Amino acid sequence: MGKREIVKRNRKKSNSNLTLIFIIAAFAIVAVAMVILTTYKPKAKVIVSDQALAQQRSGLSMGNPDAPVKVVEFADFQCPACASYWSELEPYIIENYIDTGKVLFTYSPFSFLGQGYQWDESKKSAEAAYCANDQQKFWEFRNLIFANHNGENGGVYTQDFLTAFAKELTLDVDTFTECLTSGKYTTQVETDNEFAQAQGATYTPSFLVNGQVINANDLLTTIDSLINE
Repeated sequence: MGKREIVKRNRKKSNSNLTLIFIIAAFAIVAVAMVILTTYKPKAKVIVSDQALAQQRSGLSMGNPDAPVKVVEFADFQCPACASYWSELEPYIIENYIDTGKVLFTYSPFSFLGQGYQWDESKKSAEAAYCANDQQKFWEFRNLIFANHNGENGGVYTQDFLTAFAKELTLDVDTFTECLTSGKYTTQVETDNEFAQAQGATYTPSFLVNGQVINANDLLTTIDSLINE
């Protein structure tokens, strides 16, 4: 074999080795990228709510306790119709009925849309709202939950996001986290579900108005008729 053939063969072998190295390096880069993508958790970006709160609030109720009309809302924090009620109708009700002393409004969690998931976003967000209530921030926390609503079981109400809501409201985060992770209000949320069902609620949002279960479309006319009795 001539010298030229030997050089040519060595050159081909060297090129093949370089190609193999490049292929291996490319696979390594892809593998590292996959690890980064699967372990990286983006920082929760919280949408801040500018929705007005009722002037008088206590626990899960807002308004005058002696108001002639008592309204209980049964809602799931993941429910799209509940988010629509919150953004479209509730501001009117607060301004015209709650702040004027005509209605006492109470929120009662009815959490079922996360059923079957390891992290039940419906129940966990309700538990988180109770934890915020421990620090007198239930209604502010509720506003953040609905302001950040993005459909059902889409990973919006993870522990990281719920904790981000607490940080946004400057809650004591350690206390909030302990409350949420310990399951302090797990039984309470289950009891709330039983209460809603016992009142005849079968969907969300539904409203118990002076003992009568109605839907959002009938809420204003029902309140008006009771006020005018």
